[in-house]
Amino acid sequence: MDVNKEILKDRIIQVLKTIYDPEIPVNIYELGLVYNIDINDDNDVLVLMTLTAPNCPVAESLPLEVEEAVKHTEGVNNVQIQLTFEPAWTMDRLSDEAKLELGLL
Repeated sequence: MDVNKEILKDRIIQVLKTIYDPEIPVNIYELGLVYNIDINDDNDVLVLMTLTAPNCPVAESLPLEVEEAVKHTEGVNNVQIQLTFEPAWTMDRLSDEAKLELGLL
């Protein structure tokens, strides 16, 4: 990944860290809900993400919130959010920061 894509990916990650799961007081990035961020040569971004559960109350609104936030990140051209439940999200995906916030460390 070239330097510009690394910078853009870092910006996107910072934006994702401002979006919180409504049921768990931790941002979606530290929760491990974001599986992958792919940036092509045109700065089109594909975010592969999941939810804590398929029947999550924000199943419709959270991906839209992520799309809007990433879309407004400086340098991003187009954004596509792809939801997946494979592999299913588990607490194992929590970052150490998230575990600390939740009192699990």
